[in-house]
Amino acid sequence: MKKHHIILVCSLIFLLLFYKEDLGVNLAIFGLVLTGFVCFFFQDRFTERAHLILVVTSVLSCLAFAWYGDFVSFLALAMSILFLQFRTQDSKLKIIQIFPLVFLNGITSLGRTLMFNQWLPEKKIHNNFAKKLVAFFVIPAIFLVLFFIVYSFGSNHFSSLFTDYTLDINIGNLIIISVLGFYISFSFWNYWVPEVCYQKNELLDNEFTNIIEVKNQKTFSFLDLDFERKSGVITLIMLNLMLLVFIVTYNYEQFFEVVEKTKLSSDTHERVNSVIFSILMAVGVIAFYFKGGFNFDKQAIWLKRLAKIWILLNVVLIVSTIIKNSEYVSFYGLTYKRLGVYAFLILAIIGLVYSCLKITRQKTNAYLVNQMVWYFYGTVLLCSYVNWGSIITNYNISVNKGVEPRFLSDLNFNDESRREYFLQHHLDGQSTETRKEEIIDEYQNTSFLSKALYYDFVDVKK
Repeated sequence: MKKHHIILVCSLIFLLLFYKEDLGVNLAIFGLVLTGFVCFFFQDRFTERAHLILVVTSVLSCLAFAWYGDFVSFLALAMSILFLQFRTQDSKLKIIQIFPLVFLNGITSLGRTLMFNQWLPEKKIHNNFAKKLVAFFVIPAIFLVLFFIVYSFGSNHFSSLFTDYTLDINIGNLIIISVLGFYISFSFWNYWVPEVCYQKNELLDNEFTNIIEVKNQKTFSFLDLDFERKSGVITLIMLNLMLLVFIVTYNYEQFFEVVEKTKLSSDTHERVNSVIFSILMAVGVIAFYFKGGFNFDKQAIWLKRLAKIWILLNVVLIVSTIIKNSEYVSFYGLTYKRLGVYAFLILAIIGLVYSCLKITRQKTNAYLVNQMVWYFYGTVLLCSYVNWGSIITNYNISVNKGVEPRFLSDLNFNDESRREYFLQHHLDGQSTETRKEEIIDEYQNTSFLSKALYYDFVDVKK
């Protein structure tokens, strides 16, 4: 099957799945279709274990979206299928390039669909074809229309055979879904990679090329390498001292200073935000000093040692923040945001570990980015597969923290635990719970393709 055939088939499947339907199981089915087509038509390109892993994660992400139908599972589905397609079609390009390419193709596909010579095969229309078209279609159609008009005036019953009924077709929805399906299918199967992406792809390599040239590369034209090296050492000494003082004061304020319970929330948020910016800047400092020549400079021993100390101190800061976030959870219970803080801090530790490996193994800055893209993707997958709303609800109920009716009703996919808790404490019947039950009822009574399957397994409240 040629590319334009795949585009048209996928467009038709999209129309059948989404016509007069909301987002639900239909997107999961469409995702499975795309995954299956990639596996079938490009199976000869499946040469790495990564391809098989992406196929598995794509299927699991589609099933997760069919079950939950929330934004995180949608993001996991989209990333999985796009990563699979990109890794299959352009395996030499770094996966980080997919993000600007998705944005770019989202715009350019609006115009490229009209460039028929780029995606439709060129076929010459021979005279015999034209003759057949006129003889077998055009002429009969003209006579049929003319005689239909004549006969319609002569017999009302004849006219009613063709006019006294209406088709249950929503023309507006049909057109919108058809155009959207074609646009998505075209962008997916016929995406455009500018030549500059191939030319600059080596800049995203994990290894340095032209090491001799890199060794002599200066950050500032007005400074010699010796002065730049000493400047880096002085900078990192001062930064390490400042960070050490900050860690001492930070931990003193967190664990030894008495803080009013009412201020604990705002103080914790402020400190976590400070740590987040600190970690981002810490990685930036490492990337700045070890973007080139200092990776191979034998005289930069102290620069590397100070950088590793800087990384270690940032890890200590992160561990302190994890402990404080845990204390915050013990006071107020779990929330999505507090789980998000854990996720970010764990990713930050992984990023710092790879920053250390980058220095030790003399890797490029792109090495750090390339590795973290996959860890971010793994985090999205984990978030989409696990029912965090149920985990939060069960934990908070067990410790009797964060069990306000409005808060529990705002959590997703926790209905059995929420109902049981409300019933035990005579909290059922409140407006927030009533609205949640209405949402469940709406999902259960919608058509199959628009469902989130989770709600079909929630018992109807009596």
